[in-house]
Amino acid sequence: MGEPVTVLAHGLTNSCRELAPFTPLVGGKKIRFCFRGHGHSSAPPRGYRFEDFANDLDAVASAYDATCAVGTSLGAGAICNLLTRRPDRFERMAFLLLAGLDQPFAHKARYLHTAELLDGKTTEEAVEAILSDPERVAQYLQTPWRMELDRAQWEHLHPDGLAQAIREVVNDWPVPDRELLRAVTAPVLLICMEGDVVHPAELGRILVELMPNAELVMFDGIDHLFAEIPMVVQRAAAFLGLS
Repeated sequence: MGEPVTVLAHGLTNSCRELAPFTPLVGGKKIRFCFRGHGHSSAPPRGYRFEDFANDLDAVASAYDATCAVGTSLGAGAICNLLTRRPDRFERMAFLLLAGLDQPFAHKARYLHTAELLDGKTTEEAVEAILSDPERVAQYLQTPWRMELDRAQWEHLHPDGLAQAIREVVNDWPVPDRELLRAVTAPVLLICMEGDVVHPAELGRILVELMPNAELVMFDGIDHLFAEIPMVVQRAAAFLGLS
């Protein structure tokens, strides 16, 4: 499969399936995995802070000698956390929709509600609880294709572990001090979009000023981003040396 080796870190409540549709479109060796409490991974009773997820990421990357990293949301935050301690850990990186930096999570209620839906349920019960939540039902009426996507994404082996992960993450933040990221000299591609309250576009504008070799790609909104997914994949592949 060739070089480089790239580790792919998914977002909160997602799994290694999140980026699966896109990995065949790029070259090199790609390593997908599930964070603790997510997907098919084990679920310890505690230990779901960004530093814990960063350690998971580092362990997987080290096992496969990964030199590049791609992170979405939680995954991007985990990479940033690792970089505050090891700024030269990766040769190239891409962040898609970063959810935070050095401030508390701003939209806890939405995620804490999701954690309540997962508590005490089997995998099948948790999936049905998520899909029948009134807020999601309203979204499915607008975009019906999202229901089947969510059905696949919410198949987690340990719903209680995922609920605990949500509760710890929303009370934590990726980095202790954003200024630590100035030491990251490797090229970083930042992909953000306007109007996303969970993944504020402002974070991309902050990071492109902090990191000396960062490049920012900004989209007008979710529809614009979805329409340009082929371009995003090509851009990221070229940036990471995977094309």
